[in-house]
Amino acid sequence: MDAKPASRSRSIQTMLVFPGETNYHGTMFGGNLMKQIDEICVVAAMRHCGSRVVTASADSFDFISPIRMGETIELEAFVTWTRRTSMEVVCVVRAENPETGERRTATTCFVTFVAVGADGKPRAVPAVLPETDVERKLHETAPERYERRTQRRTQRYFVDR
Repeated sequence: MDAKPASRSRSIQTMLVFPGETNYHGTMFGGNLMKQIDEICVVAAMRHCGSRVVTASADSFDFISPIRMGETIELEAFVTWTRRTSMEVVCVVRAENPETGERRTATTCFVTFVAVGADGKPRAVPAVLPETDVERKLHETAPERYERRTQRRTQRYFVDR
């Protein structure tokens, strides 16, 4: 299976934040934003592997700056690293004041997906080829994030009874 450049998976979505998507502070609900992030990351993962995917993990949701009603948000996602059947996808959310043009990073996160075939079983994915300095840095640091995810999965705080 041939490796694919990170740019092949890059997916971007822009949307306006309406009143129904905000809380009593006038800022976007975190849960609504997480849904939008998962959706754009699914697109990036599918572009990379050419198959269906399922969300396996979401971590490092860092809410840096509030997103206000009436602002636009741009979600950018791409595959940073792969294993045999899984892909790590980074998402950066930028907020923009449409009146002033001021842009800022509002949220960043990593979401992991597993590629699945029509039978619902995991299937192999191609490696990713980083092309830019940012892509190379994310690719180099991905194994450390993978290890942290693996450790987190093995720590069981809630046990089925």
